[in-house]
Amino acid sequence: MDQPLRDLGPFSDWAPHAVAQGKLFPPPDAPGPTGAEVRALIGSTTDGEPLAPERGRRWTRDGVDGEEVSWSVGFGPRTRAWLLRPAGETTPLPGVVALHSHDGFTYYGKEKVADGPDPAPAAARELRERSYGGTAFAGELARRGFAVLAHDVFRWGSRKFPPELVGSADEPEAYNNAARTHEHAVAKYCTVLGTSLAGVVAREDRLAVRYLRSRTDVASGPIGCIGLSGGGCRAALLHATCDDVAAAGVVGMMSTYPGLLDAHVARHTWMFFPPGLAARGDWPDVAAARAPAPLLVQYKRHDHLFALPGMIAAHERLSTRYRQAGAPEAYVGEFSDGPHEFSRAMQASAFAHLERWLRG
Repeated sequence: MDQPLRDLGPFSDWAPHAVAQGKLFPPPDAPGPTGAEVRALIGSTTDGEPLAPERGRRWTRDGVDGEEVSWSVGFGPRTRAWLLRPAGETTPLPGVVALHSHDGFTYYGKEKVADGPDPAPAAARELRERSYGGTAFAGELARRGFAVLAHDVFRWGSRKFPPELVGSADEPEAYNNAARTHEHAVAKYCTVLGTSLAGVVAREDRLAVRYLRSRTDVASGPIGCIGLSGGGCRAALLHATCDDVAAAGVVGMMSTYPGLLDAHVARHTWMFFPPGLAARGDWPDVAAARAPAPLLVQYKRHDHLFALPGMIAAHERLSTRYRQAGAPEAYVGEFSDGPHEFSRAMQASAFAHLERWLRG
């Protein structure tokens, strides 16, 4: 190795040793994992149904009709969610799951990407300004003619651990700081319980899709999903493991694993590193597991969470996988300048692709 890895220093030669010993990161001319294989790798082979679904308050604001909904995934607190539709629309609409990001910010979930019946919390508004162009993008998707579900997932919002368990006061900044460390403990429990953080989250996202499928105001046709950062990680996993998802948008969450090795591993969530995946493929192979199902990936050239060569290599690998599937046009990779974000311009492009793929 020419240069030491910044995170490993004198142990930098461990990486090439492990790659050679484990025959990690198979080349793209080797078959990638299937969706069923991804499920097995992340420990997420069972689904079930969203249990005891309930409906709550309704509201209309800014051209959107909203409804509170909730269900149980079978353990822990109930999942709280918002279903958004164009105001006054009564016909069944194509469904999209709006996946909230990680951000090291677990106090809130759906509030990052959607407006509910009450004013958005100040901390969620501040995050939107940094990461989402100041918008709650789920509402914009709804105004474009979709039934959009924004739900909390394991460790976020209504599904977060109590503050006393993570060693925090019950306020956003303190909780978020403590929850970063608590994620390591949760990941260990996942391993002991035969799964992974990626597996638990992917199952809960699949149950959200099942909930959408159960609604008479959601069209029976294709369902999409989209998310930024940790939400993009969730979109890749959901696209791989859920046959009901016909198209996905992965925003700011794509690189090859080798492209992360120099100081870009420690800063990411455990969701991004399912145990055993590296021996079977690479992260882009997860997103491509159900090719030729349409996939959009948006990359930011100045994203501090990824190295540009790793993003370029991921784009090339995804292009290869979709060519192998006989549908090179079904994968779209978009590079733009700027930091880690889902800007309004990026949103406009992503929503246009979802409209084309889900509505024709």
